[in-house]
Amino acid sequence: MKRILLVVLGLSTLNGFAQKGGKPETYAKTITVDDLKRHLYIVASADMEGRETATPGQRKAAAYLEEQFRKIGLEPGYKGSYQMNFDVYQDTLLDATLEVNGQSFQLDKDFNASVANINATMRFNDVLFIGSGVSPDSIRNMNLAGRTVMVITGGGQQGRGPGGGGVFSVLQTKGIATLLMVQSNYPRTAAANRKGNQYVNAFRRSIAPQQFTISENVARAIAGSEFENAKANTVLLKSYPANILLDVKKSSVALQSSNVIGILPGSDLKDEYLVITAHYDHLGKRGDSVIYYGADDDGSGTVGVIEMAEAFAKAKAAGKGPRRSIVFMAVSGEEKGLWGSDYYSSNPAVPLEKTTANLNIDMIGRSDASRKTGDSTNYVYVVGDDKLSSDLRVISEAMNKKYVKMELDYKFNDPKDPNRIYFRSDHYNFAKKGVPIIFYYDGMLGADYHRPTDTPDKINYPLLAKRAQLVFYTAWEMANRNEMLKRDIPLDTTLTR
Repeated sequence: MKRILLVVLGLSTLNGFAQKGGKPETYAKTITVDDLKRHLYIVASADMEGRETATPGQRKAAAYLEEQFRKIGLEPGYKGSYQMNFDVYQDTLLDATLEVNGQSFQLDKDFNASVANINATMRFNDVLFIGSGVSPDSIRNMNLAGRTVMVITGGGQQGRGPGGGGVFSVLQTKGIATLLMVQSNYPRTAAANRKGNQYVNAFRRSIAPQQFTISENVARAIAGSEFENAKANTVLLKSYPANILLDVKKSSVALQSSNVIGILPGSDLKDEYLVITAHYDHLGKRGDSVIYYGADDDGSGTVGVIEMAEAFAKAKAAGKGPRRSIVFMAVSGEEKGLWGSDYYSSNPAVPLEKTTANLNIDMIGRSDASRKTGDSTNYVYVVGDDKLSSDLRVISEAMNKKYVKMELDYKFNDPKDPNRIYFRSDHYNFAKKGVPIIFYYDGMLGADYHRPTDTPDKINYPLLAKRAQLVFYTAWEMANRNEMLKRDIPLDTTLTR
């Protein structure tokens, strides 16, 4: 009975809109294979250099997207601009020094320093060695504030350290100053990368311990003749007296990245909004020859947003524009940790309380090779439509049934799914603010995922077009119905990224 009532109410709402709006089929047909292919061969070209956040390639892609939004006729979406800039920081290691009892060791040959923390000169007269078999409970009540700790990590894999990695978690809470990780892969034949990872939080509440990887020769200089015993005795917990000088010099630079935002103003409900997103950043390049093109991830979603924006703009030009305003946003920083959408959700271009929904598209151009049931040429994974609003699935399934007739696969809808897909794209930063979301995804986690072989020639363009049209039809209904989507399902605060 409840199911029948839900469908009846949903169809009533949809029919109520259908009497007022135009027919969307005319405009959905403008989302074509040829146009998607044309855009994608540009967005995922070598010229875009893999579109890594805060790099020249990302800025080239942003300029192209701004150009398309401008041509389509979208209005600038953020304070009179098409680009919402946000700061990104990156450190570079300039030099590092390590001395043990007056003996100097050589960078790359004997040790390397993490660039993630601070410029510092530190002198210690004691090192605590923790064997690989020591349990976290053995150190939980020790006073380690300001200490230097040495561990053997087995070829540089931190998870193989003490206590199966649990000791590392405890050490992070103990206020140690420095962590020396003994690795067997020294001396190195090539210099390590001096550039650190990018980050967005320049000011932090606390600083993690300074980390060094060191050779066994350095460890022997610290522990002396007892080092071989320390290697063999996995439960050893012992302090070694040694005068150690550690020095790190780095530079920090402030970079910028941007979300590209265009708005198509609505009519009688123009102060309410629908936000359609896809991330345009990818993994960049390695050297001058290896490019991570990111055609499916997420060039496919990006060009889908361009084509949907054009379809809605054509509808408006014909007097059939949306009642609500539509925000089209190509997001950067997704591959780094959902940075761009996180910045947007904290600095929204339009009020989140007036945002009826976010439709997010991340990879819609390929097929999931692991999918063993159904038609692999006519499906899309739908994520999040059972959360936050009971309107989501009613609209999604009704639009699909009426216009597209794809298989809507809910495999990844369970937040407990080991792939944690619900948390892994930009919709999550809308969901955690209470905005109803639907995430569209093809499931391509194998094969060419995050590899240089994710190229535009491997895209199934008819399937890409059909999926983009499904999102368009769903957006059409959400932008034109009488009421904003209900927010009647409480946010589960236990679901965190």
